[in-house]
Amino acid sequence: MRCKMCNIWKYPTDRREEIRAEDLRSLPQLKFINLTGGEPFIREDLPEIVEECFRHTPRIVISTSGWFDDRVIELARRFPNIGIRISIEGLRQKNDELRGREGGFDKGYNTLVRLKEMGVKDIGFGCTVSNNNSSDMLELYELSHKLGMEFATAAFHNSYYFHKDDNTITNREKVCADFEELIRRQLAENSPKAWFRAFFNMGLINYIEGGRRMLPCEAGSANFFIDPWGEVFPCNGMEEKYWKESMGNIHEADFMTIWQSEKAQEVRRLVARCPKNCWMVGTASPVMHRYIKHPLKWVIKNKVRSIVGLKPCLDKQWYDVGQDPRQGVLPGQAEK
Repeated sequence: MRCKMCNIWKYPTDRREEIRAEDLRSLPQLKFINLTGGEPFIREDLPEIVEECFRHTPRIVISTSGWFDDRVIELARRFPNIGIRISIEGLRQKNDELRGREGGFDKGYNTLVRLKEMGVKDIGFGCTVSNNNSSDMLELYELSHKLGMEFATAAFHNSYYFHKDDNTITNREKVCADFEELIRRQLAENSPKAWFRAFFNMGLINYIEGGRRMLPCEAGSANFFIDPWGEVFPCNGMEEKYWKESMGNIHEADFMTIWQSEKAQEVRRLVARCPKNCWMVGTASPVMHRYIKHPLKWVIKNKVRSIVGLKPCLDKQWYDVGQDPRQGVLPGQAEK
């Protein structure tokens, strides 16, 4: 792919320098692992990486374009409990425009259909909303709902890892209105998971509008990111203009030595006062679970509103759970 919202494709890596399955042997037991890229299925040793990861977690989800459809199907046959999220940014024309590859929608969609026919359960769409594709997001939601598949959302972010610093949603009113409609539809579902996704999507509206992150970021404590060269970062959303620090490298020490090191503690202190207000599922989901009373209260109130035919109440707010008050305050901004 040659995505408009991510420039990883402009910076190809040398696979001889990237981590291998054996480099992950020191990982502890984890609740969940997401394998992402770039495009993970470029890696010919992906099955070995998945096999090693399953020794450390009961659940793995791979984010992919679905372009290498036969490789996806082959991996799912070997690991039928694997999770697959096909990144699709809109219907055929919009997706292929944003991902820079004609035929990308058809490849991704057909891969999902084949996986469903195989009986793979943990499958679905992943849509990154940028400028002018939010209407297609609603169409994709309806398609995924019809097919009985998962539907994950994101808004584009800037990051050293994405090689992007100019991702800005300029048509905020339109995008936020479409997210509000998505929230309304999710609250109308009979699935509690959909109701909490509605809360997550309210957080995306808050992020797009420039609001302070509703729940704290606990990256580096609740989750971590290992880059292709073995560096252990708290997340992949850092920007060097603010800060970027690694806890250590798994080629130089086993994971738990890194995780319990003074350097890791220093990185966690930086996270505690990180000025960014990212709202990505990798860092939002853990704190939604940890501070469940806040999303739960919102879900109960708005599910009732949905039942009686009222619009959702998007009372976006900063929940004080004892976090450092400096977190989410950009340089030069007054604390809110």
